[in-house]
Amino acid sequence: MNQTPQAHTAWESIALHLIPGALITAVYFASAPAIMNAGYPPLMALLLCILVILLPLELGILYYQGRRLNGRSSLKGVVLNRERIPLWQYFALVPPLVIWSAAAYILLTPVDNYFIRTWFAWLPAWATTGLSLASVAQYSHAAFLHTAIMAFLLNGILGPVTEELYFRGFLLPRIPASRTWAPLINVLLFSLYHLFSPWQNVTRIVALIPLVYVVASKRNLYLSMITHCLLNTLGMLSLLALALR
Repeated sequence: MNQTPQAHTAWESIALHLIPGALITAVYFASAPAIMNAGYPPLMALLLCILVILLPLELGILYYQGRRLNGRSSLKGVVLNRERIPLWQYFALVPPLVIWSAAAYILLTPVDNYFIRTWFAWLPAWATTGLSLASVAQYSHAAFLHTAIMAFLLNGILGPVTEELYFRGFLLPRIPASRTWAPLINVLLFSLYHLFSPWQNVTRIVALIPLVYVVASKRNLYLSMITHCLLNTLGMLSLLALALR
């Protein structure tokens, strides 16, 4: 059964949402030039940030809370929104959520590009441009293949699973707001957490609002975990295609 946890204060909630993203962004922008000088795409710098910051920090916070609450390394009472739902609901809900989010990212690409040209033109080009066939040519096949494999593992599976445990299982139930407003606040703060890609805030918010409201309604974070992994894995298909060209 889902428990009713003690709510965070507003400042606690904001800090717990945004500080991991601030650390990831700082290390990413500081390390990316060196990673590129070593012959790897800048994406590798972001993947390494997932490995050395996102995973240990967010999981560390969860298990620290678990030790405080349970006296041992347990997520019981820490990660909530784990109510069981019938199996058929996964098949009924996940595909539409994936389609909605994927469509948002595709259809709102012009909006992202507008923000890049107007508000974020001061950022280095490597930070705002994706990998294309032309850009891939400057990297060795081995370097790009290593990047693609790490992207599938870290950005496709481990990162999304950890983020859903942290943001939808730990933070969402403790937002100091009603069940009507808490999902929206969670989406807004989760989007802002991605400080390394602020031009995508509008797109992320549109893509994720239905997903987080469904999680809050069903009190089941596995819906968002599966959807998040599928979306990120689908997003890596073009990267794998380039790596295997």
